[in-house]
Amino acid sequence: MPETITETPSVQSLAAECEAAARELSTLATEKKNRVLRQMADALEAEEEAILAANGEDVSAAREEGISDALIDRLVLNPERIEKMANALRDVASFSDPVGEMSGTTKRPSGIEVGRMRIPLGVIGMIYEARPNVTADAAGLCFKAGNAVLLRGGSNAFNSNQVIAAALHEALEAEGVNPAAVTLIPTTDRDAVQEMLTLNQHIDLIIPRGGEGLIRFVDETSRIPVIKHYKGVCHLYVDEDADLEIAEDLLLDGKVSRPSVCNALETLLVHEDVAEDFLPRAKALLDEADVELRGDARTRDVLPGITEATGDDYAAEYLDLTLAVRVVDSDDQAMDHITEYGSNHTEVIVTDTLPTARRFVRSVDASVVLVNASSRFSDGGELGLGAEIGISTTKLHAYGPMGLDALTTEKFVVYGEGETRHPVEK
Repeated sequence: MPETITETPSVQSLAAECEAAARELSTLATEKKNRVLRQMADALEAEEEAILAANGEDVSAAREEGISDALIDRLVLNPERIEKMANALRDVASFSDPVGEMSGTTKRPSGIEVGRMRIPLGVIGMIYEARPNVTADAAGLCFKAGNAVLLRGGSNAFNSNQVIAAALHEALEAEGVNPAAVTLIPTTDRDAVQEMLTLNQHIDLIIPRGGEGLIRFVDETSRIPVIKHYKGVCHLYVDEDADLEIAEDLLLDGKVSRPSVCNALETLLVHEDVAEDFLPRAKALLDEADVELRGDARTRDVLPGITEATGDDYAAEYLDLTLAVRVVDSDDQAMDHITEYGSNHTEVIVTDTLPTARRFVRSVDASVVLVNASSRFSDGGELGLGAEIGISTTKLHAYGPMGLDALTTEKFVVYGEGETRHPVEK
């Protein structure tokens, strides 16, 4: 009997099916969406063994290719991370459904009543590297917000993504929902990304997640609006009135807990009045974690022997156990440094002076600004959004971690009782 050959469907046909599913989702009842999300969570946990086996294949192949430790860390799944993925879906199910919400309703002098209704965006295209958890996070958030999602994961996570998507489809089919609502492009061919970025007739928004090179390629190539987040150059500024024990804790958590993520610290700024006290304490803690320090001349006066920092060091997103350090004269100089080298992602100040904190919050241009709290809180889940679909470091149409509301827009709704704008003669 001849072997049956199944051709991979075109990206355009997949996007068209996704668009049809989006029309169905836009009016799906909240109760049904929540049931599906909870079943998705259950399915992930039920398929844990298969997910881990597929992920093991991906990780082994990535190690053989010599992929960086930072990317390996983003690729690896374990029971704890799968449980976190499942719980994120349950969190999304527990959140209020933004679709259909009315706001800003007013009565106009003409007699008409004008309001705004929150509606889905339509089809969200996700292009992402390494992180298989994005498959579940993006599916859950898009689904709750009434959007279909077209997923193009990286080749390094191909097997993991396939098994995760299959588990999500089980939940959709169990509730009679069109499985094209969550569509994973089943190929590692890079031409699929090129084609995807031309399909503005089917896809409403592109959200890329990965390295700076990927983001810039998508932004320069796409015919579809793109949510951009090039990199996370995050600073911790230790003010002259800082509690230095708090500063130590925030430094360790921000730099060491998971250096490969975009909300990890990359630069430490220290006010000159506390530099001689704080820097040796900080170095002792960071030495235990094998963190390499690179500092300016004033930092090296206090910490002789560390590497000299260059402008490239201050602009770098290391995603590793390397930290740039600078001693500054004032709060203004710290903020000027952030303006020059920051990436509009996440900035932290440690201070006990409220006016200083308020000035920093108002003056620093970043999507998340924290006072006396770790940069690692710059995350959709930690900020109360449930799972996040991405982070925008540009201001249209969202800024910062993106949750449900950022996956919707508003349309005007007008109620009247026969009002006309001009007199009607009969």
